[in-house]
Amino acid sequence: MLNELIKTIRGLTIDAVEKANSGHPGLPMGMADVAAILWSEFLKHNPANPGWADRDRFILSAGHGSMLIYNLLHLFGYDLSMDELKNFRQWGSKTPGHPESHETPGVETTTGPLGQGIANSVGFALAETSLAARFNRDDYDIVNHYTYVIASDGDLEEGVSHEACSFAGHNKLGKLIVFYDDNNVTIDGDTELSFSEDVVKRFEGYGWHTLKIDGHDHDAIRTAIRTAQSVGNKPTIIACKTIIGFGSPSLAGKHDAHSDPFGAEEIKLTKENLGIPVEPAFFVPEVLNTLPKQTIEKGKNAETVWAKKLAAYKQAHADTARTFEQCLSGLVSEKALDIPAFPAGGAIATRSASGKVLDHLAPLIPSLMGGSADLTPSNKTLAKGETSFSPEHPTGRYIHYGVREHGMAAIMNGLSLHGGVIPFAGTFFVFTDYMRAAMRMSALMGKQVIYVLTHDSIGLGEDGPTHQPEAHLTSLRAMPNMQVIRPMDANETAEGWKMALKNTSGPTSLVLTRQNLPIYDREKEGMAPAKEASKGGYVLMEDKGFDTIIIAAGSEVEIAVNAKKSLNDQGIKVRIVSMPCTEAFDAQSADYRNTVLPSGIRKRIAIEAGVTLGWYKYVGLDGKVIGMDHYGASAPYKTIYEKFGITAEALVKAAKGL
Repeated sequence: MLNELIKTIRGLTIDAVEKANSGHPGLPMGMADVAAILWSEFLKHNPANPGWADRDRFILSAGHGSMLIYNLLHLFGYDLSMDELKNFRQWGSKTPGHPESHETPGVETTTGPLGQGIANSVGFALAETSLAARFNRDDYDIVNHYTYVIASDGDLEEGVSHEACSFAGHNKLGKLIVFYDDNNVTIDGDTELSFSEDVVKRFEGYGWHTLKIDGHDHDAIRTAIRTAQSVGNKPTIIACKTIIGFGSPSLAGKHDAHSDPFGAEEIKLTKENLGIPVEPAFFVPEVLNTLPKQTIEKGKNAETVWAKKLAAYKQAHADTARTFEQCLSGLVSEKALDIPAFPAGGAIATRSASGKVLDHLAPLIPSLMGGSADLTPSNKTLAKGETSFSPEHPTGRYIHYGVREHGMAAIMNGLSLHGGVIPFAGTFFVFTDYMRAAMRMSALMGKQVIYVLTHDSIGLGEDGPTHQPEAHLTSLRAMPNMQVIRPMDANETAEGWKMALKNTSGPTSLVLTRQNLPIYDREKEGMAPAKEASKGGYVLMEDKGFDTIIIAAGSEVEIAVNAKKSLNDQGIKVRIVSMPCTEAFDAQSADYRNTVLPSGIRKRIAIEAGVTLGWYKYVGLDGKVIGMDHYGASAPYKTIYEKFGITAEALVKAAKGL
């Protein structure tokens, strides 16, 4: 059966790529031996329940070889029909060009942008290690599974793999096993064109256990997996020397096999060489007909054993079991969301307000797991009473990611995908430049990841333009399914955290100030309550009979409030709209949006310490936007605001000129 399974994976691959007239046949053919043995002999999974909490995770980091995972899912009994294989890369299919976790049952994470999958896998392994340490008890190993990865040369060339794999070695994530498809071929040609490092030595330097095998030797594959499972305190990389396009008489071992259909004649020769019937296409031998049923039965039995163990665990450790199930559910209690209001008076940076909100949240949300990219004191992300995760203290819920922003974001995706964890982590807002690829993936997959992004503007002052984000707000707001929240004060910050915790279908970026902002007595000042921030944009305050609207976000709301006083003295009546989250505002009904921004009021100004591009959507072509379509400067922040004309005086002048 094993040999027929391997041949069938190869045959289905070349048929599907040929029918689609595009795809990447080389990797599935080269790694068919490794994948078939892993899935048939080692992988703990239940195709009837792809979401079983204690399943092993399989990640195809080399997502271009997607036909490998589609073949495995189909042949082992997942809800992926032969028609879906035949519809590879076509509109509406469950078999898109690269694996999509939100499209295909059994796909753990969306891969294709190289390096993301292997970096996600570190998050999966971190979640397993953390939950096991926190919840397993003697004789009750209710969290006990592996994360397996197939990675390519391209994955290991990408910088994010260095960041994440260094982190994995440092933290001794022993349940992580990576199969490196070491085939010496990239799209351009032989790897020696651009890639000559000793990968195994590199991973030894990271603190990984390393192995080298012939990726077509079945006994060597089995031995390597067993060895990797026995190591325990180190992640393992198995360098599998393989032949790309294995079985093709003309293309095996050549870069042409990477991403081109073979063509009818080469398919015929390949099938004859492998011992596969040339016709019909998409041939599956009868001997594999029982494989789905066998796998499902085996998986159900394994899950039943686990369920019985969990039931006994609930009896023996009732309180801990309730906490464990709360983590798996992803639910956040109303008590946690009942964040105490910040008293009026004084001023506090929204980054500091966020830290105080975390002090409230952390004890009440056991699934919350946070960290920072070596900026903990600045990001205010370490809640009171929390301890750091380390190999010696794996129960800690605070993660020191080091200066690895991209790796941090990708690892957080893995934490969220694994389940049982709501991840958050901080860095300076400007460093989303490093994180963007992984942030886009969390938005694409619709995963709850919370980014705490401090030092949000020129307000950070003396560090200068290298650290002052200018286009970043507009950039993230343009990303579909990314909720970007820039609060005006401490109480809007608390509302922002509530929005992030309620947003289970995508990531949230909390964009926070370094400088202090006033905490207004909203009732005394005639301002709307901060809870209105959940609508994304709301009328903060207004004059009766207003004819001018000022829209502001974050620290610039204070400027708008100050400008209103001057405008009122000059007889100009104003409405101020606080717009902490344009995405949430755009999601409101047309009636509500028109109530906040009445179509009949054309005198509109927006003000924000960032590029002006996105605000014309709200002010119209007749309106004005005060911002900065240029880079920042190094000086005390009040000086920079003055020199760049982002001031109450400039706002008054603009309003008078409408």
